[in-house]
Amino acid sequence: MLVAGQGPVEENARNLGFKHVVTIEALRKAYPLLDMVDQSRRPKELPPPTTGFPTIEGVVLFGEPVRWETSLQLIIDVLLSNGNPGADPEGIPYPHLPVLACNMDLLWMAEAKMPRFGHGTFLLCLENIYKKVTGRELKYEALIGKPSTVTYHYAEYLIKEQAEKHGWKAPIRRLYAIGDNPMSDVYGANLYNNYLKSAQQNQVEAGVKRIPQAANPQTEDRLAVESCESILVCTGVYRHNADVSRKLEECNTETVFHGHRDFCFDPSLVEASYVVQDVNEAVQLAFEKENWS
Repeated sequence: MLVAGQGPVEENARNLGFKHVVTIEALRKAYPLLDMVDQSRRPKELPPPTTGFPTIEGVVLFGEPVRWETSLQLIIDVLLSNGNPGADPEGIPYPHLPVLACNMDLLWMAEAKMPRFGHGTFLLCLENIYKKVTGRELKYEALIGKPSTVTYHYAEYLIKEQAEKHGWKAPIRRLYAIGDNPMSDVYGANLYNNYLKSAQQNQVEAGVKRIPQAANPQTEDRLAVESCESILVCTGVYRHNADVSRKLEECNTETVFHGHRDFCFDPSLVEASYVVQDVNEAVQLAFEKENWS
């Protein structure tokens, strides 16, 4: 698997179960003629042919890389060559090798006054380059991270796991998702809330009732979580100076969809259940809703 991003991407990939991992840097060193944008890194002499380098069978995109031009070029090379970027291509393979992508945020907030490019921006570049070169759509084996429901499902699993470790017996009924980005945090939380409602409805229609005497633990666990409420904070990507009491009317202020290409835009999904100033207020709000204050 070719892995891209920054930080310990090779270690992260192995922790996820991938046993044969190749980084962008390792690929660049194996095939130095592929990375030609930065003239200072171009080989001064023609290197000998690369031998023994494994065929790449898939691509995992963990997050935005440091050198975008290098990663974009080499990932495209791998897809166009069916995992053998040193060989002469005999045609463009399609469907291409499996691609898995994490962290789809177009923008994120740092110390600057305006949001910064996120991994979603890198994916946008990769998708458009691939389509421009091949005339076909880049396809993903899976999209992981907000606003994908699998991410919120995993968060629910971790919360239940923590509750079990603390010995809490009462089932968890409500989840609260706090975030600063309407297009990923809020959108994903509302999408998961819809998923929970739909699952409940399907179980009711199938005749599953919440009767402790009749239901087994697995059935009760599936029925436990009833909602996932989104809380939008104003200290990140989303900011406003108006009174937060007008939260529902002012939350959906963006008319341009910043979400990933493969997620259909539903304006109602970027409307947060609550808008507060910061994370502290969000936590206090959850405490009040649960009568913990």
